[in-house]
Amino acid sequence: MPESTPSTSAPSARPQPASPARPAVGVVPYLVMLVTPLFFSTNLIFGRNVVPEVAPFTLAFLRWAAASLALLPWVLAARPRVGVYLRSHPIHWMALGFLGMWISGAFVYLALQYTTATNGTLIYTTSPLMVLLIERVFNGRAIAPREAAGIAVGFLGVAIIVLRGDLAALIGLGFNTGDLLFIGAASSWAIYSVLLKGPRTAGIPVLALFGLAAGSGALLLAPVAAYEYLSGGAMPVTANAWASIAGIVVFSSLLAFSGYQYGVARLGATPASIFMYLLTPYGVALAVLILDEPFETYHAVGIVTVLGGLILATAKWPAQR
Repeated sequence: MPESTPSTSAPSARPQPASPARPAVGVVPYLVMLVTPLFFSTNLIFGRNVVPEVAPFTLAFLRWAAASLALLPWVLAARPRVGVYLRSHPIHWMALGFLGMWISGAFVYLALQYTTATNGTLIYTTSPLMVLLIERVFNGRAIAPREAAGIAVGFLGVAIIVLRGDLAALIGLGFNTGDLLFIGAASSWAIYSVLLKGPRTAGIPVLALFGLAAGSGALLLAPVAAYEYLSGGAMPVTANAWASIAGIVVFSSLLAFSGYQYGVARLGATPASIFMYLLTPYGVALAVLILDEPFETYHAVGIVTVLGGLILATAKWPAQR
């Protein structure tokens, strides 16, 4: 009996190449992003003490000049990759300093001279929404329904806190120079967050990249700080002023920005920015514990709502079968 030959009418089955598996993120980036907003929140505590004693751009310059010097060893350790980045993408490097340190840094101190912390907090915590929009428009990133719902719930929690549980109070919020400065700072922070991650900065260690951005910000702030000094602006002369500046450098700058850049590098700009909703509950807790401000029912409701939105937007839910 002759051997049967395979039929030629049906194509031979070939193994399909498996899609590349996404690397596991792990729990560490999420833990880092849980505490990073706490470090950012200290900026309000230290800033409240020092803004009357130091001109805003001088304060921002001292902050980022000190931070860049502290991070210089990490920059030097990565100098081969850093050198390539500086030569190939000088505009990108300067843009990070301008967006993250010049506008998002000095504008906050300047804005607090014209508006309330409540208005500033409400406006600044819209930056995750701006990140979503920027990534959608420029990177084509899809927004999952669960992610959008979590962001909406988180923003509701922020609104409950800053409006003291009275959502009707939103009608009474006015916009002045300080409010507009906070809008600019929030928009700048969103663009900074998106620019942090990409092929241009790939391979640069987190602390080295932060050191470059801090150095860029200090260089751009120096001319304005010099103008403030020559025109008689307030300079730090008291122990309280220097202690507050030290706190801003260590907690609000080195720990806060390093943690945030680590989160962006591991999770992406949008997931990392969602954690920044925790700025409001952390800020309330610091105000109660350090500034002895009262803790009201709407604080508790708002904090629970913020955490609920954060979990909804970032948790990995099991797939439905």
